[in-house]
Amino acid sequence: MENKVFHKKEEFTGIKENPSLLGFGCMRLPKIDSEKPDIDEKQAEEMIDYAYKHGVTYFDTAYPYHQGLSETFIGKALKKYPRDSFNLANKMPGWEVETVEDVKRIFNEQLEKCQVDYFDFYLCHALSKKNFEIYKKPGIMEFLQQMKAKGKIRHLGFSFHDTPEVLDEIIHSYKWDFVQLQLNYLDWDFQNAKKQYQIVKEYGVPIIVMEPVRGGTLANLSEESSKILKKAQPDKSIASWAIRYAASKENVMTVLSGMSNLEQTKDNVNTLTNFKPISKTEQETIEKALKVFLENNTIPCTSCKYCMPCPHGVDIPSVFKTYNKYAISKFAQAFIKEYEDLGKEKLAENCIACGECLDKCPQNIDIPKRMEEIDKIYNDLKNKD
Repeated sequence: MENKVFHKKEEFTGIKENPSLLGFGCMRLPKIDSEKPDIDEKQAEEMIDYAYKHGVTYFDTAYPYHQGLSETFIGKALKKYPRDSFNLANKMPGWEVETVEDVKRIFNEQLEKCQVDYFDFYLCHALSKKNFEIYKKPGIMEFLQQMKAKGKIRHLGFSFHDTPEVLDEIIHSYKWDFVQLQLNYLDWDFQNAKKQYQIVKEYGVPIIVMEPVRGGTLANLSEESSKILKKAQPDKSIASWAIRYAASKENVMTVLSGMSNLEQTKDNVNTLTNFKPISKTEQETIEKALKVFLENNTIPCTSCKYCMPCPHGVDIPSVFKTYNKYAISKFAQAFIKEYEDLGKEKLAENCIACGECLDKCPQNIDIPKRMEEIDKIYNDLKNKD
């Protein structure tokens, strides 16, 4: 390997491995067609190879990523490397489970798709108060614990999307080896990530960070916010501030980044090579940039697509993404064009406020209300034109 990305020097209870501080998230790999899940495997493998050769050892996939294609891809991409030279993380999709037999089937399918005999890190995926109920059914957690005892799971944890109170309940329900949290400088106060972080830290297990760049939001700040960060460090990307912010937190073992192209991969590797934690002055700079950014009233969507498909055809993540661009830029004509290009059947006007998406949103966005607002903004701008 060439220059290695930073590994935390602090010891993590129960974790023998020393995974890289940068983790490669396989949720947003480059695609052949933006409308389809198929992965551009040539480009994606180039990214994986670059990351691996520069010291990235933690790779994270999941059952639903790229509609099931992510697991198969990462299995092929990592097959050329010694199994003990990387850490592979995968997740149990509780929403697909009714019985322990479903858990057994899915777990064995995942091992086969990833072409491995064991997972270094295995998670109960996207736990919330509602999703955690499935794991209380007889035999399900027992099976996962059996897989750990047999060495097919090296470390068992969970990823989380809910309130601090629910996190406190779940974390004390079983013996966990690690927890994956959404942690970034926007959500530290905005979604009380600070309290969640403190709960896990007190429990005494390491944290894997997801959404450090908030689904790309913190890589695409408003012009005013970006100027503040660029003035402080002209040679660093906007995204690098968010990656370093998450990596600087004590008890954070690995920061996942869902990379979509080689440029992002190189930038993230560069950010966490010869890593230096965020200084007090840099923290103040981030807070200043964030204050300016929040004045633009963006919607905190990460494009995770858990809300999809909408039964009425609304492309919820794309509608929010298009609106957020407008909220930051205030370019009305560009918004109208990009919004209409989504296709009439995918627009906010098709939302009937059925509420099916509400329980599925990890960010707790009032989606029907925001759809109504966006539809009004669009029509007001269109009529003004």
